[in-house]
Amino acid sequence: MSPTNRRSFLQAASLAGAGYFAAAGSRPAWSNAASEQLNVASIGVGGKGGSDSDNAALFGNVVAICDVDRNTLEKKGGSEQFKNAEQFTDYRELLAKHGKNIDIVTISTPDHMHAPATLEAMRLGISCYTQKPLTRTIYEARLLANVAKETGVCTQMGNQGTAIDSSREAIAQLQSGVLGTLKEVYAWSNRPVWAQGPNRRMNIRKYQTQAMAEVDGQEDASTTAEEVAAIVEDLIKKKQQEIGKALERLDWKHWLGVAPSRQYWPGLYHAFQHRGWWDFGTGALGDMACHQLTVPFASCGLRDPISVVAKTTGHDFDSFPASSIIKFEFPETAERPAIPFWWYDRKGNKPPAEVFEKWGITDVANSGVLVVGEKGAFYSSGDYCETYALHGVEKATVEYEKAEDQGKGNDVNNMFELFRAKRANDPMICKSNFINRAGPLTETILLGNLAVWTAATGGANGEMGDWGEKVEWDAKNLKVTNLDSLKTPRVADLIKPTYPQGYRLD
Repeated sequence: MSPTNRRSFLQAASLAGAGYFAAAGSRPAWSNAASEQLNVASIGVGGKGGSDSDNAALFGNVVAICDVDRNTLEKKGGSEQFKNAEQFTDYRELLAKHGKNIDIVTISTPDHMHAPATLEAMRLGISCYTQKPLTRTIYEARLLANVAKETGVCTQMGNQGTAIDSSREAIAQLQSGVLGTLKEVYAWSNRPVWAQGPNRRMNIRKYQTQAMAEVDGQEDASTTAEEVAAIVEDLIKKKQQEIGKALERLDWKHWLGVAPSRQYWPGLYHAFQHRGWWDFGTGALGDMACHQLTVPFASCGLRDPISVVAKTTGHDFDSFPASSIIKFEFPETAERPAIPFWWYDRKGNKPPAEVFEKWGITDVANSGVLVVGEKGAFYSSGDYCETYALHGVEKATVEYEKAEDQGKGNDVNNMFELFRAKRANDPMICKSNFINRAGPLTETILLGNLAVWTAATGGANGEMGDWGEKVEWDAKNLKVTNLDSLKTPRVADLIKPTYPQGYRLD
């Protein structure tokens, strides 16, 4: 069967009619017949990409893998399920060569490259499993949802909490109105667990200054300036050799991708330090709110906020602050009155104690969610709503669709949902699809970073500063309505990015 005919056949096949599933008790069983396997590619196979690619390989035939780190790429390529996959360091080359034959692609890059890779794949008709946060900027989130709708591909964001039965039940409980009229929503996280804070960027000149100060302080008073300079020169030479050696295996140009150019520095960006930088990441909010807000977003109508304001420990418009508090305001809807949502990040940074004491909640977890209504409160500890409790009210009798449990954890269940959707040619099977859930959720969350941006001034000794400038928002048109009155520069840059030549946004 030709690639074109094969893809047409798979897209047209229905879940029952194509016979891809065989009855197995109360749930369908997956067929792994070679003739029926979906072809998979993985972009980013280190870190979270390691498990994402492994999970996809459980249900499909991996034909190509991509990673800018050749050590990571070759290690993954040496494992059994990936030994026949062609290896690339530029995802564009992978898609150009294999795009017509790929059914599903996993995208697990640093945040700033989620949208470029996902857009190119969807425009080739490829279904996408893209890690959270879906995008780095608000416009990209809207665009991914629109392109998913236009192309009809199946999509899933990698927030495994959507494949946990407890979170699905919690959504149904809150949608039932068990809490009465909604009053407010809180979420707090122990992130960041990576470095954030001002003045982090390093280059040879800064390194030279620091090394000079350290060496001068460590030597005795008899050490001459010339001797100190010689020691520092040797340190710089060794650092340059370290950088050169690292770049022999790391494709830094493609790691940067659509981001502004900067010098590679060991340990600052790659690996797993990207999220603390404005050019590459989305901070603690972007990282964890996609998980923690899944339940309140879906059940409390947390779409289209009208304003957001924040206070932070301070940042330099290069690296995110060490900690922040953010307040979102949501307008009244047909289902609920106007309500606020409060976000807190950094371990120990939580809502005031009285918020919990009213409901008899003690020993508050380091990460969690609290939804307050006039009759009672919903409290979930942890990141994914693995467990929850209602306070002041009894559970309602509700129905909800349980996840298809593959017996290997919620990450696998979330991945499997995309494969089911692709086989059935039904994008709505995916609970975290870009159109209805992931895109709008990401838009809401990333608005908070506009307020963090305008709250750059922290307090003394790393404490919280005063509230920054409030950002007033027109969600329909993706515009800051008070932009002209804001004193903070470049706020609009966080709404819509500009891609360099070689990458396509619109």
